[in-house]
Amino acid sequence: MRITADPTRSPTPKEEVEWVPLPDHPVFTATSHDASSSSSSATAAVSRNLLAWDGASRLYFWDTDDNCLHRLTLRLGDPDPTSVLAASPSKVLQADVVPDFDVQKISINRNGTAMLLSGSERLCVMYLYGRTSKQDVNLICRTITVGSQTYSPANNDIRVLQALWHPSSDTHLGILSSDSVFRLFNLAVDPLQPEQEYYLQPMEPGRSSSASSVCPVGFSFGGDHLWDRFSVFISFSDGATYVLCPVVPFGSLFKRESLLEIYNDAHTFGLSSANSVAARNSKMAISWLEATFPELEKHETEGDNLSFLRAQAYALFDSSLVLQGPLRRVGQSGNKDSIGRSAECEGRAVSFLYNLVSRDSILVTAWSGGQLQIDALADEIQPAWIIGSPPRLRADSHDQILGLAMICESIPSGRLDKVDHNAWLGNPPPLLRLAIVDLALPRRAESGYDISLFTDTLMPERIYSLHDGGIDSIVLHFLPFTSQTNGKDDTMRTPSVHPVLNTCQSGCPSEPSLYGFVSLSDSFGYSWIVAATLSRECVVLEMKTWNLLLPVSIDMEKKPFQLEGQPKESDIPTIISKELLSGPKEVLVPWASPSLRSVASDSIEGRSKLHQYFKLFHETYVEYAHKVYLELKHHAPQLKKIINDQHSRLGDAQKKLLKVEEKQSALQKRIDRAIQMHNSLEERLQQLRNLPCALKKPLSRSERQFKSELDNFKEVELGALHSSVDALSARMRRHVQASKASQQQKISGKSAGDDQISMLKSSLEKLTLVNTENTKKVKLVESSLKTKERSSRESSLPLLEN
Repeated sequence: MRITADPTRSPTPKEEVEWVPLPDHPVFTATSHDASSSSSSATAAVSRNLLAWDGASRLYFWDTDDNCLHRLTLRLGDPDPTSVLAASPSKVLQADVVPDFDVQKISINRNGTAMLLSGSERLCVMYLYGRTSKQDVNLICRTITVGSQTYSPANNDIRVLQALWHPSSDTHLGILSSDSVFRLFNLAVDPLQPEQEYYLQPMEPGRSSSASSVCPVGFSFGGDHLWDRFSVFISFSDGATYVLCPVVPFGSLFKRESLLEIYNDAHTFGLSSANSVAARNSKMAISWLEATFPELEKHETEGDNLSFLRAQAYALFDSSLVLQGPLRRVGQSGNKDSIGRSAECEGRAVSFLYNLVSRDSILVTAWSGGQLQIDALADEIQPAWIIGSPPRLRADSHDQILGLAMICESIPSGRLDKVDHNAWLGNPPPLLRLAIVDLALPRRAESGYDISLFTDTLMPERIYSLHDGGIDSIVLHFLPFTSQTNGKDDTMRTPSVHPVLNTCQSGCPSEPSLYGFVSLSDSFGYSWIVAATLSRECVVLEMKTWNLLLPVSIDMEKKPFQLEGQPKESDIPTIISKELLSGPKEVLVPWASPSLRSVASDSIEGRSKLHQYFKLFHETYVEYAHKVYLELKHHAPQLKKIINDQHSRLGDAQKKLLKVEEKQSALQKRIDRAIQMHNSLEERLQQLRNLPCALKKPLSRSERQFKSELDNFKEVELGALHSSVDALSARMRRHVQASKASQQQKISGKSAGDDQISMLKSSLEKLTLVNTENTKKVKLVESSLKTKERSSRESSLPLLEN
């Protein structure tokens, strides 16, 4: 019997998919988890972001209760242009090795194939295309640990401050840790050992640095603009920003057109410069470009040129990168007041963001006091090296570089008054202060706020700030280079700040209430933000983008003030036309000469005159009355509608008056209680004024300055010193452990050699004994054989004689 398969039946039946609004998805509306436990676990971390988007149609959410990753397929703007639908049920992805640490942030790589799960001490990468589990329909994904030799529970004094995917590679991961080291890992080659290590030394010679100046906060890779694509921006706790350039992942791809632009720029403005320093720096940059991208030296036709070039592993053998900075504002010298915080900023720097908007490189620093410091690079970045400080290289048997490590020091820079004459001199680019944005958060007595910064995926001019109090939107209206290129007004416009989501129920936030944020956009120009709360609720808000950057136009001819609810002149309906209200144009009795007054009415002249008057009256007044009648009849329904509207408004007003009368007694009681409380507070205030402590003199200016320095040391310097001590203790512990291990290996090697020698001696002695015994036995055998031969000979002689 032959069995044929049914072509309509699938061998793996698929589950029916239902499209629901994203806030109503079962992943966010599930009530099986314990909200209190999730809240307590979330508050243990300083900040969290457990949402990620691949930029196309997939949203990822990390479930802290089940330690799994939910993948939601989205429909943006379907069927309603402003709606966001998600497929239900979602796909569940599980790691083959469950992370044994608290996941605080997730981020996806450029092509959407790997997810980074980062904690404060450990990191792992989860590859999103796995195999289906045999027990259920979940996907089991391969998971690897990143840098377990450095970031492990044994070295728990080293904390992971920030980890980001490189924008030009799908496999390179940059990590900044509390020991002031920036590491770049290539997961495709070795996820345990870094490909590149940069030891940051931000202290300048002769500069009195504080503890916060050596404690990094965060970093950001540069955008696709000139040398920014090879730059790493690093921010420290005192607000100072530094630049590492050039840093390129081995094997990453870059546009040939962009590389030719900076290559020709170095030849044009660097080598032709009369300054020897500029010529030397540009020559080093050109040699680095030619060695990293060998195809740049080939002069081929445009048709044969490749659109992308792959970076080769290369490093200058006698030079290390300069830690360029701290970046100062234009026209300021190298004093300490021009570095880091402004007068409006409070606390310490907590996060950092680099944002590329057209031709402008924007740097945003968030402070724990609730302020955002927004700066723009006033000049382009050029690479810089320190000659005589060779890096350490790790190579294979074919002399190919596998990894490198170098110490990056900061060198002093001069005054930056003339920006145009500082090209290729090795000076860091100056900053142009755009604005100081105060988020108006309630003042905190403790360590302050932890603010996270994000950019809008559709409109780069907009920046989102996520903090304990909610989400704010900051839109930049002035960009120096972009505004100049577009021919706009050069006057600086302050950024506009709008609160998007408020999570302060009591007005004073005490703990983080959001642990997920992501910005969505589609190809039609619609933008949304998605936020996840501690109670596992999802909030989706549509963000307006069209005409948001246009200047506000003011019509001076309009009336300056209009009461709310008051109808405009154009909205008032015309009941009777102005012509009818003005009446007939002719007078009631026409003017007549005195001679006509003596004419009798029954005469011919009198009758003709009366007929003329009657005809004039009929044409003027009867027709006017008929017009009035018709217009009033035509406006009767409209008048009725207006009267009904007035009656309804009158009824609403009467209802409101009744409610006010009902609440009047309660309001009067509250007013009385408020008056009593006010009187009691006044009495207490008088009593407090009579206390001895109220007679103390106010602090002098020097005392207030000393107190502010002590508060700054308590809030910023003390924590920075603790982190520095922890990092140094971790390094010392590793060094001691390494030295002990080497000593133990030496001792164990010596003891192993002695044991082997003694064993050899004993075996030799045993062999000699065995050898002597064997020789004795051989001699006995030989003697016995000889005796047997003799006896056999003697027995054979008589027989022969017979």
